[in-house]
Amino acid sequence: MEYNVIDADGHVLEPPDLWERYIDPKFRDICPKVLVTEDGGEILRIEGDDAIDLGRGKKPIKLGGLGTFGARAGGINSFRVAYLEGKRGGFDPHARIADMDAEGIDAAFLYPSLGLFLGATKDPEFSAAACRAYNRWLADYCKPYPDRLFGAAMLPMQSVEYLVDEMMFAAKELGFRCGFIRPNPYNGRVLHDPAYDPLWEAAQDMNFSIGIHGGSESGQPTLGFDRFTKGFAVRHLVAHTFEMMAAATSLIMCGVCDRFPKLRIAFLESGGGWMAGWLDRMDRHFDDVGMNDTGLKTRPSEIFRRQCFISFEPVEGSLKHLADYIGSENILWATDYPHADGFPDAPNMIKRMGLPPETLANVLAGGAKRYYNLH
Repeated sequence: MEYNVIDADGHVLEPPDLWERYIDPKFRDICPKVLVTEDGGEILRIEGDDAIDLGRGKKPIKLGGLGTFGARAGGINSFRVAYLEGKRGGFDPHARIADMDAEGIDAAFLYPSLGLFLGATKDPEFSAAACRAYNRWLADYCKPYPDRLFGAAMLPMQSVEYLVDEMMFAAKELGFRCGFIRPNPYNGRVLHDPAYDPLWEAAQDMNFSIGIHGGSESGQPTLGFDRFTKGFAVRHLVAHTFEMMAAATSLIMCGVCDRFPKLRIAFLESGGGWMAGWLDRMDRHFDDVGMNDTGLKTRPSEIFRRQCFISFEPVEGSLKHLADYIGSENILWATDYPHADGFPDAPNMIKRMGLPPETLANVLAGGAKRYYNLH
């Protein structure tokens, strides 16, 4: 199949009984589950009796905003829509393909919705079982359209042993090309911790791409949340971008990519314009002999162009000015379908920016084909 337009970061909407149906029976009683509250709201239980804490007392996460595609663009308060009333294509691959066809999207790579919050689980064995269940379900979701729908495996970062095993299972048994992890610390361990070296080595050897994908109100430690304690807009803003800047620092400046030069990394759903200035600043600290104590062998911007990718949102005006500066072959874009803050008509939004033909081709599909090893 010819791929000219690739959504590098779409989402599924997991059925509320996914884990009950797919998880090892040993964990069925405590598995992740959508619960209905007394006031008719929906919350996500992630581990036993624990629900995600928003950091505002004991309020658990409300799920309504995950499924109403582009609702905010229309001025709708999408958080009043029930999760199960979300965009049908999030639950149903056949409905999704129809929506993709309507927008001229050839392929989509799929990340979780409820699963974005499972990084907050603590027990390594339970976390691995939850990831295995999700990955098996996702493979079934993609199965009717193997040339158009591609799953990103959820990886259990709570244990390096389970982590590598799950990545190998996803690649060899399910045929996945990539996996996703959050930028946040897992059980206190940051991404550049040497304990994760087996992950990077295995991903490099298997030609398996790793997407860094964050989210707000996750239950994991999040940069800025100690300072910005109120207001959804502000917390959402800092959660995505601050954490992704830290992830880029871990993987580029702290030596992970330098040690594993064939590893492919993408920084997703955090905007893209910030990356240009961040790379400039990394280069400055690398170039300053008196300041550089990183041990890096390669300049950060060269590392990025060799093996890293950044996803711009279709509403970012800076894309037109920064695409060739960053490297158009290193740029991805995404619909964020079917989330409320997603981007209907995203491919045409990018086309209307007036990018040169070669740059446009790279942004729409070339970077994604390179990142996901899709030919």
